[in-house]
Amino acid sequence: MEKIVTKLYAQRYYMIIYLLIVIMISGLFYKNALYGEGSVGYYLHLVFVVLFSACLLIYPKHRSGILRWLIVLMAILLFYTLFLVYPETGSTILLIYFIPAIPIIFFDKKLFYTSIILNPVLVIGSILYIISSGQKSLYPNVTSDTVGNIITFIGSQVFLYFIFYFTSERIARMKLYYEQVKHAERLKTTGELAAAVAHEIRNPLTVVKGYLQLYEQEHSINNSMKQSLPLLIEELDSAEQVISELLSLSQPAKNLKTERVDIQKAINSVAELLQSYGLLNKNRIEVAIEAGSYININKMELHQLLVNIVKNAIEASSPGGKIIITAQKEKDNFVEIRVQDSGIGMSKEELELIGKPFYSLKNKGTGLGVMICNNIVEKYNGSIQYMSSKGKGTTVAIRFPSITSSAVRSREKE
Repeated sequence: MEKIVTKLYAQRYYMIIYLLIVIMISGLFYKNALYGEGSVGYYLHLVFVVLFSACLLIYPKHRSGILRWLIVLMAILLFYTLFLVYPETGSTILLIYFIPAIPIIFFDKKLFYTSIILNPVLVIGSILYIISSGQKSLYPNVTSDTVGNIITFIGSQVFLYFIFYFTSERIARMKLYYEQVKHAERLKTTGELAAAVAHEIRNPLTVVKGYLQLYEQEHSINNSMKQSLPLLIEELDSAEQVISELLSLSQPAKNLKTERVDIQKAINSVAELLQSYGLLNKNRIEVAIEAGSYININKMELHQLLVNIVKNAIEASSPGGKIIITAQKEKDNFVEIRVQDSGIGMSKEELELIGKPFYSLKNKGTGLGVMICNNIVEKYNGSIQYMSSKGKGTTVAIRFPSITSSAVRSREKE
């Protein structure tokens, strides 16, 4: 399907370009007063038409930034040549007005800003050249009302800027929409795969684990074999944990009871729970929370979210490091929770893969824990952001819509 769409696009592109080339060539020969005179202006016109046409024809096969810049440059040279060489054709100035529209077609932000800044400089330079060289009479359409023409030109550039701005915004929204669709499809695929795999694997694992536990109590088995049984059971427990995570993705909890949750109490509870786990790795957890911050959420899901994030921070930290948990109410009626570690950090490439199924920086990780965290945050109209750099640690910022203190008091009265 993609190949068909690309082929149709190429066919339509070339149809338009061939039509444009025919129009440009007809301008060279049809009722052209300079045709046959051998003037420099005419040959410049001819050269720029050929170069501009060549760039447009090559572009679909070699879509490079350099070629886009060349197309815009050739357009500038051609349009200004038409304006200066054919003063009797007043409409050529309209082509100059719309030079910044070419980068809009390519959706090239840098090229657009360059052209919209350069174009006024060239227009003013051309007008000054016409006036200083005593050619005002040759360009009556420009010089008869210079100020009015400049105002019209500025207005056209502002108009093009608005077109570019709103087009860019729309493209950004479309990209976000398609990313969300892809994410939803990925979750659906992962969920279906999880359901199929988890049910097929869990039952045999349970049987194997049961027999291993029986053998562990069996006196007839020699000690050397018994010593390996706890390791086997531990590995089976790890496998069961992965299956549980898969099932939580394939069958997300629905219609869970939500309640107002005091962020300070929730974070303190998690910090106390994981403090001993942190001390095992010689890490300490520091908490700095603004009192009076409340959100509407299922308490168990918030607990699961915080435990996952803080546990990841502990495991990513070097021995002797600290994990800092902060929470405060923002001015936009959101509560922001930050979990900062001083671990190894992540590169830009690694950050982009965070939350993808089965991607993890841990040796035995599955990446499903992060996916579950992301799902919980999205479920309650929140946002989660991962900020990191290699060797400097990672900060996870989680934001949830807050409940105002007055709303909390009114609910308490009820």
